[in-house]
Amino acid sequence: MDDHHLADITDAQLQAAAGTFDMLSTPTRLHLVWLLAAGEYDVSTLAEQAGANVPAISQHLAKLRAAGIVASRRDGRRQLYRVEDPHIIAVVAQMFSHIAPDGTLAADPDERRAPRAPRFAVATQPVG
Repeated sequence: MDDHHLADITDAQLQAAAGTFDMLSTPTRLHLVWLLAAGEYDVSTLAEQAGANVPAISQHLAKLRAAGIVASRRDGRRQLYRVEDPHIIAVVAQMFSHIAPDGTLAADPDERRAPRAPRFAVATQPVG
């Protein structure tokens, strides 16, 4: 990206991007988007895969639908959900490619440096 292109970002674009990141800011919604990147699923399957109850998953899906991140269609008695925008899937996949399974940032090409936790990681010990 050149400097001129970066300067052309509008307030409306910033607001829309921030809103999208806000929708992806909870682990459950991020997990749902990740699951839906692989295909269509009903709410029961998503609840089972996400380790949450159906009403909670339904609420998250409703928010994701209202934000335009997730779409749905009827299949008989079931409602199937999916992520239609490949850009959302690409952003989420890119994020996960930079985070190791243990939650640390993926190793830099410089292997002399130890893996490190993201600066925004939640402390695991109580503050007191």
